[in-house]
Amino acid sequence: MDTTVLVIEDEQNIANLVRIALEREGYRVVTVRAGEEGLSELERDSIALVILDIGLPGINGFEVCRRIRKKSSLPVIMLTARDEEVDRVVGLELGADDYVPKPFSPRELVARVKAVLRRTQPQRPRSDPLWLGDLVLRRSEHEVTVRGAVVDLTAMEFELLSFLMEHPGIVLSRDQLLEHVWGLDFPCGTRTVDQHIAQLRAKIGRPELIQTVRGLGYKVARL
Repeated sequence: MDTTVLVIEDEQNIANLVRIALEREGYRVVTVRAGEEGLSELERDSIALVILDIGLPGINGFEVCRRIRKKSSLPVIMLTARDEEVDRVVGLELGADDYVPKPFSPRELVARVKAVLRRTQPQRPRSDPLWLGDLVLRRSEHEVTVRGAVVDLTAMEFELLSFLMEHPGIVLSRDQLLEHVWGLDFPCGTRTVDQHIAQLRAKIGRPELIQTVRGLGYKVARL
C-alpha cells in the first residue's frame, strides 16, 4: 500500500499515536504541527487523506479545512478534543468527511480512515484470473488450480488467497487479513489467520508461495 496520510496535529504524543497506528496498517504517514505547514505539505506531496486537529496554533483546523475545500475534494477527518455538537456541525458543513473526538481508539481511527478512503477513492476493477506461477485463481468460476489440477478450498480460504494474490510482494498483517476476510466484528483472534494459512499451504502443495514475514504477517512472492 502506498497511500499517504497527512496528520496535522500539534500534540506530538497524539501525532505519534496516529502515525504508529496507520503505519502498522501499511500507510505512509506525514506529520506536521501547524495549519500553514500542513497546507504547504499538500502542495509538495501526493496526499490521499488528511487527519486534522481543530485546535492548531496559527490558523485553526476549521480554516485549514475551508482552504482545502476551496482547491480540492481531498478526504478530511477532523480529530479534536472538542466534543460539542456545534463543532461537529461546523466541521461537517465545511466539508469534513468524518469527525473523531479525543480520546479515541487507534483501531477505530484506522477503521474510519479505511471507510473514508473506500467511499472517496475510485475502486479498481478486480483482475480475473489471478496468476502466481502455476497457481491460477479464477473468481468468475470460484476455482483455484495448481498445474491444472483443481484445489478444493473453503469460501474463507478462497477469499484469503484472493486477497493475498491481489497484493503480490506486499506484507499484509494478520489484523489486515482478519478484517478483510472475516470482518471487524469477527470474535476470534489472529490465530484464525495462521490456521487458515497453514490449511492453504497444505492444500496448494506449494508452501513457499505464501511466505511468513516474522513479526509482521504474510505475503505472496512476486513471480
